[in-house]
Amino acid sequence: MTLTGKHLIGNRESAGSADSFSPANPSLGTALEPLYFEATEAEIDDAVSLATAAFDPFRRRLAEARADFLDAIANEVLALGDELLERASAETGHPLPRCASERDRAVLHTRQFAELVREGSWVDARIDLPDPTRQPLPKPDVRSLMQPVGPVAIFGASNFPIAISVLGADTMSAFAAGCPVVIKAHPGHPGTCELAARAILRAAEATRMPEGVFSLLHGKSNAVGAALVSHPGIVAAAFTGSLGGGRALFNVASARPVPIPFYAEMGSVNPVFMLPGALKARSARIAEGFVAALTAGVGQFCTNPGLVLGLESDEWADFSETAREKVAAWAPATMLHAGIHSAYESGIADLLERESVELLGRSSAAADPAKSEAAAYLFRTTQQVLLDDPTLFNELFGPVSTLVSCGSPEDMVAIAEKLEGSLSATIHGTETDLADYRELVTVLQRKAGRLIFNGYPVGIEVCHSMHHGGPYPATTHSHFTSIGTRAISRFIRPVCYQDWPDTMLPMELQNANPRGVWRMLNGQRTRDGVVG
Repeated sequence: MTLTGKHLIGNRESAGSADSFSPANPSLGTALEPLYFEATEAEIDDAVSLATAAFDPFRRRLAEARADFLDAIANEVLALGDELLERASAETGHPLPRCASERDRAVLHTRQFAELVREGSWVDARIDLPDPTRQPLPKPDVRSLMQPVGPVAIFGASNFPIAISVLGADTMSAFAAGCPVVIKAHPGHPGTCELAARAILRAAEATRMPEGVFSLLHGKSNAVGAALVSHPGIVAAAFTGSLGGGRALFNVASARPVPIPFYAEMGSVNPVFMLPGALKARSARIAEGFVAALTAGVGQFCTNPGLVLGLESDEWADFSETAREKVAAWAPATMLHAGIHSAYESGIADLLERESVELLGRSSAAADPAKSEAAAYLFRTTQQVLLDDPTLFNELFGPVSTLVSCGSPEDMVAIAEKLEGSLSATIHGTETDLADYRELVTVLQRKAGRLIFNGYPVGIEVCHSMHHGGPYPATTHSHFTSIGTRAISRFIRPVCYQDWPDTMLPMELQNANPRGVWRMLNGQRTRDGVVG
């Protein structure tokens, strides 16, 4: 497929600005063709206006039609074949197997949302039947369900060019809900975004979705994103990226004359707590798994384990030494782009200058800055230093972590209390450890969205039960997830119908329950129809 570098606004291409930028191959430092253009205010308005016009026709489509659209997207993505993988690899430095894994994950969650739409219970249909004889006032017929909110703005993430970008769960959950999508492509991989967007548009055409159900805009400047979020036709937005970027757009969304929800997934330190029972039984194996998780994807996962805590002991010393050896053996690798590499190198330089933090180990092979390569680093410090310096709790995006030595279980609890909101928290231990450290577990339940036992936070399972979120600053809304089918909850709202005629109700609320969905009828879950 020939890439154009243009915006895809509904069914037409557009390039109304003279301002352009070139994507780059981070491992070679060379520009990639074609040039991509900055979206103008007129192009942003065109895309949102089309999405607004498409909203009612799209949401009124039968659930089966929306599910067919999602399945068609999955098929079109697979039909792109190696072209999608090769472009993603060229723009991000990810090896082809990693890109293939992302593609498979995107197809999986797209089909999961198609199944969710068909099954139907996500609408949370509720019916409370009337009682005209009730005293002192008759009871009305009250029914409610979830309905889509309207056009949604989505921002592609830098670190997952396929799985958390144009083809991510943000886009697919919005489609599943019945919301048109206007997405801002990530400037680090605009070619990958264009290929994915064209697959969506082909699927929309094949399933006869209304024009404007999807548009793709490009832009390297912050102004494009701000203009999109502030457009009055956008009713919700989703973002995955840095704390600074997410907070800036959140502020734009909140400052609008009509504020909108802005679902940002941002920074997270993802602490790991090593409890005594686990270290006594398998310290070396845990250290190997930890370093594998730390360096996966060159440390560019939002769930990267940035802090590891353990009680001072021979076993903790053994763990630290094994981790140091594994870090030293890890070969430097290319980061996503020069900007991320520069920020990583700056953060490492800052840590190296601190007297309170000791360099424990680093990759023995030298990194090549011309290839945006990052070496892995392992630092260590004490519980007291960490408590005295809150900046050490900040995320540094890349293959780096800090080991923190604690003198007592109470030290671990004190650190847990100081943690900001995190996407995940991990405990390595035994069942006895969990009982002995019950207070630590209780604190972590308040601090993190996902609690992991004897595992590692990277490699998120795409499934119905997954929650990928957490208290601020991990996200702007801790109730919601950006991975798993619960992601649809961000783009729906409850609508209540009182005393409406049966024929004018949504299908899921009609007496006969023609879709056969699970409903709450007078407080009881059932698929039965309403009799009488």
